[in-house]
Amino acid sequence: MRAAKRPDLAGLWHGVEELCRARGRCPGQLLDPQRLGHLCGVEPALIPAVVAGTSSEEPLERRVHRRFLRLRATRRDKHGREWPLAAIADDFDAPGASLGPLNAGTGLPRLGHAAGVQRFFGVHAGFLLADAKSAVERALALAGPGAPDGPAGLERLSYLTGIAPPDIRLTLDGRPPRVPLKEQVHQRFEHLRRTRPRADGHPYSLSAIARSFDASGQSLTRVAQGEGLPNLAAAAGIQRFYGVEGGFLLAEDTEALAGALTAVRCELEAAEREEENPMLAVLRAHDVRSIVTRAGRLSPRGWKSLADHLDDLLAREGQLGPPTGPGTPLAGDAAEGESA
Repeated sequence: MRAAKRPDLAGLWHGVEELCRARGRCPGQLLDPQRLGHLCGVEPALIPAVVAGTSSEEPLERRVHRRFLRLRATRRDKHGREWPLAAIADDFDAPGASLGPLNAGTGLPRLGHAAGVQRFFGVHAGFLLADAKSAVERALALAGPGAPDGPAGLERLSYLTGIAPPDIRLTLDGRPPRVPLKEQVHQRFEHLRRTRPRADGHPYSLSAIARSFDASGQSLTRVAQGEGLPNLAAAAGIQRFYGVEGGFLLAEDTEALAGALTAVRCELEAAEREEENPMLAVLRAHDVRSIVTRAGRLSPRGWKSLADHLDDLLAREGQLGPPTGPGTPLAGDAAEGESA
């Protein structure tokens, strides 16, 4: 039995529609299935059924494979080509062949590789996988007007992210702590057990958590002791059990679409939120100051290199339009340089 209820997608959808109309925006533009599909990884044609609660859920292996292909198809490099497997894997010091089964749909990646893929493409990694900076920024966006009652300030952010308040402060100051993935997952798993207990106040047992995804409590012992990482299926099960976001590759369609609709709502409320939530403004101000300070020491050649790197990052996140004019690569060129 899960510890959290399913999100009310229909309610979220209608809430966004009402906000759009109240602010003179067109609901059809912000709720366009193509746009939502890009945000959450759900196939646009499936979105109406997902909202209505009539869609069937794919097995984890197939879902992760499909979303990986969608990442590659919709977040291309600055030349409009798909990123080669070798380039993606090199970003987290792995061989391109390690992503072969994921690309072919014949196997699940390791948890560290899944985190690396999501980080490479700039999509939300989920509660257990997100680095401190992206987790805090996402929590700040969700902690705006209308959020449920709960602890205030840093304590509330800690509750939402699983990050200790001192580390939240460091992150807001532009100095997020560097924690190995194994230790990060251990800390956040223990945070979930501590802050989201049973009705009697005691933590859920490892057996109860594992039973929710048809595994044994022993399979989580090493995770609870900080001695190992769960496999991808277990990580998805833990996050689903506690009702926290599963991340782009791990989330069920319903949960992923709920995150996309929440992001749309946050977009509509952005101006109000920045006035009412000074921590978000502080975070962004620190980012800007840090970048400007360091960039000011660059040579002209360094500036060009920085601009090229920014183009790469924008392309990964789908924010850079496809190139036009002479030299635009043909669709068939996308496979050049692809490794198995």
